[in-house]
Amino acid sequence: MVAEQLRKDSLSSPTLRGRLRALYFGDSETATRFRYGLVALDLLTLALFLLAALVEDAWWIVPLDLVFAALISTDASARLYATDHRLRHVFSLSFLADVVVLASLVLPAFLDNLAFLRVARALTLLRSRHVRADLRRHSAWFRNHEDVIHRTLSLAVFIFVVTSAVYVTQHHSNPDIAHYVDALYFTITTLTTTGFGDITLQGMSGKILAVVIMVVGVSLFLHLLQALFRPNKVKFECPDCGLLVHDVDAVHCKHCGRVLRIRDEGFA
Repeated sequence: MVAEQLRKDSLSSPTLRGRLRALYFGDSETATRFRYGLVALDLLTLALFLLAALVEDAWWIVPLDLVFAALISTDASARLYATDHRLRHVFSLSFLADVVVLASLVLPAFLDNLAFLRVARALTLLRSRHVRADLRRHSAWFRNHEDVIHRTLSLAVFIFVVTSAVYVTQHHSNPDIAHYVDALYFTITTLTTTGFGDITLQGMSGKILAVVIMVVGVSLFLHLLQALFRPNKVKFECPDCGLLVHDVDAVHCKHCGRVLRIRDEGFA
């Protein structure tokens, strides 16, 4: 029923909602380019956060924040207007992340800098199944490495979030954390258990954050690394036992021994 409705909706639809549905959920080349543009907006928002961390108190930061706030609010409003299940969408990860990012872009004009909240935008990268479908359709490389790409993004987002927490909580009180790169350096040395000791977190909150990173962060970091470098797998349900994940070159099911006929495109 959804597919039938999408076929009725098109970019030439007489209604605004129909045109928006075609852009956000349609299969046309225009819709695909539009969704790729939204991914680029996500990346630019993250880049703006890094820029704001490196160039503090620049006069053009606040106007640039407001421009991005207008773009993101337009995107969030249009997506909400186009979707069929609006209440469910309001409580979705992508919409809540947009609200947090908008707060980080608008409130600094009146309150202290909340730029660190823009890391929430990283949680929405490739969030749409339509974007993933576009990438699968246009890129054989993406189809064959989708799991690795997803794990790499998850690892990058995790490091980005932890680094932002360190930077925001320590930047104004800890002379060792003068720049975002210092926070990144501390995060990586802690997560990899290297711990050179040249940078330490100060205060009660800094010590608690360091404990959280060491206890929770290290285990998650190692798990993500293991998932990233684990040999690539292919999803194919065994007709007999139902095992879903197999080696790329599997001929027999490891669980029941059934001969598998896994189709591929010649990629090792």
